[in-house]
Amino acid sequence: MSETILVVDDEENIRHTLRGVLSDEGFDVLEAADGRTALALLERTVPRLAIVDVWMPEVDGIELVERMRSQVPGVPIIVISGHGTIETAVRVIRLGAFDFLEKPFQLDALLNVVGRALGEPTPETSVTASDVVLAPPRQLPQRTIGRSVVVNGQGLHSGVRTGLILQPLPPGSGIVFGNISTGETVPAVIDHVDATGYATTLARGGMVAKTVEHLLATLHAYGVTNLLVKMQGEVPILDGSAAELCALVEEGGIVDQDETIEELVVDRRYAIGADAPDQKGIAIEPADLFEVHYTLDYPAPIGRQEFAFRLTGPDAFRDQIAPARTFGFVKEIETLEQMGLAAGGRLSNFILVGEEGVVNAPLRFPNEFVRHKILDVLGDFALLGRPIRGRVVARMTGHGDNAALLRVLRSRFGLPPLTGA
Repeated sequence: MSETILVVDDEENIRHTLRGVLSDEGFDVLEAADGRTALALLERTVPRLAIVDVWMPEVDGIELVERMRSQVPGVPIIVISGHGTIETAVRVIRLGAFDFLEKPFQLDALLNVVGRALGEPTPETSVTASDVVLAPPRQLPQRTIGRSVVVNGQGLHSGVRTGLILQPLPPGSGIVFGNISTGETVPAVIDHVDATGYATTLARGGMVAKTVEHLLATLHAYGVTNLLVKMQGEVPILDGSAAELCALVEEGGIVDQDETIEELVVDRRYAIGADAPDQKGIAIEPADLFEVHYTLDYPAPIGRQEFAFRLTGPDAFRDQIAPARTFGFVKEIETLEQMGLAAGGRLSNFILVGEEGVVNAPLRFPNEFVRHKILDVLGDFALLGRPIRGRVVARMTGHGDNAALLRVLRSRFGLPPLTGA
């Protein structure tokens, strides 16, 4: 028996197009030209999914989403709009919509969202671990940058003016953080993780490198395996995201080196914490490349957010993950200050969330919070010192959980990491 999708849009040509595409995919399609008609249809039948336009006469899409959440709470809703803004997207997502698409959209993109909403595999959706045939590990080129580059900024937690100098290193060197004054170094591997409270800190001897995760995520995404990072204390927070770090790495230029590095292929599921969908936990399982599926669940105004990211290359990272900024809560500021943290926090370098919503709107994505969590995962998983092929599935976890799972993998695979200087 085919599933039914309700399409609500006051533009007949849009309804006609969607009816054709969805019918070709085997769906039955119900149509409504406005919200009032849609509500009347919902009195008689419950569709499997609804696609709802925002701008309609009388009962508009936003009101319709609100009323559908009460009338048919189990029906996923995809909201579409030809005059979309981030504010509109955030509002409908908070009201309970599954996703938001701005017109004109690619029909393939719509079908991908429909597939995700219905829990079906799509070209953008991960295959399950049981579907993965474990191909042998690939030998990937080691990479560095073509020339030294520099950026200045402020440490998020120290509040101190700081900077970075990125310099090329020869094959086999690994990612190494070095003190710009003393010359002491610490390799970016899990063995040297010193602290994971609110950020990831590396330490060896007298060398300490704080808040390294955004830079490591960028190097992970660009496949950089050999680099010297000269710094003083803490990596600058910049605008709270990794966008400027992407630009910095691109300014230096990516250079493939003569030697290769073998990727780590996850052979089975490894987990830390609970498996229950409503409890904190993180796992990694076989996949055809590196990907992260993260679920975030905070009280209002953030609510529940999920996002799945496949690291198909630097472009995917730069567009989907890198712009997402770190975030914090007004109610936590006093506690952070007492801990000597967030001294460099400004409204220009992180998202501040109060009881009524985001203080320094607008957001860059409706689900910017969960995307930033994925940014942190990408950064921490660079600490294995190897490219990884596997899917991370995480729920409400942080740097400490990431590090715990990395130590399990480190022990299981007996990794001889690139040890650095």
